[in-house]
Amino acid sequence: MQLTVIQQRIYELRGQRVMMDYDLAELYQMETKRLKESVRRNRKRFPEDFMFELTKEEYDSLRSQFATLKNPPSVDGQPATSKRGQHSKYPPFAFTEHGVAMLASVLNSDKAIEMNIAIVRAFIALRQLALQRSDFLQQLQQLRTELHQRIDVHDAQLNQIYEALENMLDIEAEKKAKEQAWKNRERIGYQ
Repeated sequence: MQLTVIQQRIYELRGQRVMMDYDLAELYQMETKRLKESVRRNRKRFPEDFMFELTKEEYDSLRSQFATLKNPPSVDGQPATSKRGQHSKYPPFAFTEHGVAMLASVLNSDKAIEMNIAIVRAFIALRQLALQRSDFLQQLQQLRTELHQRIDVHDAQLNQIYEALENMLDIEAEKKAKEQAWKNRERIGYQ
């Protein structure tokens, strides 16, 4: 499975990157109910920083943002009855990267192990992307600072050039004024 497909199922909640139990169950090709049962039987392996249950508000927000649950189709304008288990009434579990890795020890199928490896790689790729972005932003900030310093230096140099030109123009103006004054002076002596 492509990393981008897995990365699209990684959400940010409570300041952590997480995957929902229903997405993991789909990737592992098992029922969400079975995945949750396995986790509950091994609850000690999943501390709060590995897995947490969403609050009702988080769950509702996630449902509205990502349309995680399907609306049943309507028949003759009347809503159809949904299949049992299609619409979960309990908030999902959110698994951090460490929680997903721990699932490998709980779920013992070849598919689960294969998918765990792919999911951990997706988390690693996202982390590397974030680090590269951070490095890029740091380099951009450094370039911006250097540019401002160079502009400040160039501004100072241009101001010095303008002052020198003004001084030269003032000196020329004074010379011309003296020459004009010399020519217009009142002459004494024989003509």
